[in-house]
Amino acid sequence: MSASGTSSEPAVSRSAPVDAGTELAMRRTGMSFQRTRMAADRTLMAVIRTSLSLIGFGFTIFQFFSKLKGSNLVPAESSAPRNFGMALVWLGILMLVTGIAYQVQFMAGLRAERRAMKAGGLIHAESRFPVSMTLLTAVVLLMIGIAAIVSMTFQIGPFD
Repeated sequence: MSASGTSSEPAVSRSAPVDAGTELAMRRTGMSFQRTRMAADRTLMAVIRTSLSLIGFGFTIFQFFSKLKGSNLVPAESSAPRNFGMALVWLGILMLVTGIAYQVQFMAGLRAERRAMKAGGLIHAESRFPVSMTLLTAVVLLMIGIAAIVSMTFQIGPFD
């Protein structure tokens, strides 16, 4: 203490950790939320790749056999290629909807856990937790898949 009765060292708030090990642990735990978020995004990217393959392959089969019917190389009454193509597109859409729902549910839980840990003073949580570009991409692909299945079912739209 100095002569005026004040300390020459900077004041430390009561909520701030004093121990360097505790501070490092809080930062590592905070960063683990970012790593978990990125792992969830990678999982959604795998769902997107698989869904895109199913939607694209199903639409291609549908279009290929539709063009062959026009050239009289395939019997006109055969609907198996059409049904198979549509089934693949539906499977891709269903898989994508499931992946998006899982991602939204998982991220909501992760954000809630992060808020609780921040409120308890266990982590700093200074970094942002932005909207996932992977999730936005999945939603766009879902819209394209829905447009494709509508086009295939009713022979209308941008993919007819």
